Amino acid sequence: MQSDSAVTSETELRYIQAVNAALRWSMEHVPESVIFGEDVAIPGGPFGSSKGLYEDFGVKRIFDTPISEQGFLGMALGAAMTGLRPIVEIMYVDFAFVAMDQIVNQIATAHYASNGTYRAPLVIRSQQGYSVGSCAQHSHSAEAYFAHTPGLRIAIPSTPNDVYQMLRTAVLSDDPVIVLEARQLYADKGVVELDSPVEKMGGSRVVRPGKDVTIVTWGTMVGKALVAATELSADGVEAEVIDLRWLAPLDMGPVTQSLKQTGRVVIAHEANLTGGFGAEIAARIGEEAFGDLRAPVVRVGAPDVHMPAAPALQEAVIPVVADIVRAVRQAREGDGVVR
Repeated sequence: MQSDSAVTSETELRYIQAVNAALRWSMEHVPESVIFGEDVAIPGGPFGSSKGLYEDFGVKRIFDTPISEQGFLGMALGAAMTGLRPIVEIMYVDFAFVAMDQIVNQIATAHYASNGTYRAPLVIRSQQGYSVGSCAQHSHSAEAYFAHTPGLRIAIPSTPNDVYQMLRTAVLSDDPVIVLEARQLYADKGVVELDSPVEKMGGSRVVRPGKDVTIVTWGTMVGKALVAATELSADGVEAEVIDLRWLAPLDMGPVTQSLKQTGRVVIAHEANLTGGFGAEIAARIGEEAFGDLRAPVVRVGAPDVHMPAAPALQEAVIPVVADIVRAVRQAREGDGVVR
């Protein structure tokens, strides 16, 4: 990452560098913030997200933990309830499953169960989804698990600027926030607005306007949806792409507004199709915008299988640009079936 003396208000950074910049901002501007997790201090983070922070802020504010997600998430809750703002990294979101009691039964309910006496202002950072060579225990897309739990805020940044802005928002939240990144995005470059004001929580965004079909997506699929929209445009089909960004709080406004014009929608996510968060979006469209639909909702997601480790087999499982293009064409034909 560039040194502070070289940083301007708008700087091109890789996604993982933008994470690092947001963590550094938190340490500099939020004195209650502390960072801990497996390998986040001396090694600089399992993927480099906290590189250089231990040297600059010391062991009292950034430290490594044992391999015990259940233990250090419990510690994070106690710290949050007594005045700190912990930022905890879980190396792969799959490892959060061994600590679901802490996340679902303790962290998410702290404010409610204490009758408002305590809050839990903590951030759980993790990365999820497919990466080359990852296997069934390192490739889950877990957003639907967490979005099902009241009390949790869920952020899924798709760009370097979004991860910088949304992570800062998460750190200042008085509610627990789960920020879900993606290893396959970490090398992506983009302009980051380092000096911008901290955003309010929530808000979907139209990232490409269009009049013929609406593509609703988030996370890793945003880039693929934009490529698909470009391909479709060459055939005279203009797709509007909406990045949900936050699944909790969920902003359906841009989606329902878009459907008034397009009447057709494709929902695309990397998670398994059955029970994926796309089903929630489809249900809400049915409740809030059914009268605007001119064709059935079409969903794109991974088939209901475990993620193989072999890259060639992974390519057969992960949704790709061609799947989105095909789904858009089917939505325009009106049959609503993904083949």
